[in-house]
Amino acid sequence: MRNAEGVFQVWERRTQLVKHELAAASAATDAKTARLRALRLAKEAEDAEAARIAAENAPPAPAVKKRSKQKA
Repeated sequence: MRNAEGVFQVWERRTQLVKHELAAASAATDAKTARLRALRLAKEAEDAEAARIAAENAPPAPAVKKRSKQKA
């Protein structure tokens, strides 16, 4: 199989294997990214809800008194 066709077949097989491995790695990365994004969005929603509850339960801010301007 050392003719041109045999060499081409071996090259083609290796190329397909590399493409398949790259596609699998890309799919794994995409799945990981989607999972981490979902976790981040869930955490942000929990944090926003906690901040909303804390704002509702916080004591009112003290009234700011205006200072009169002193004459020089």
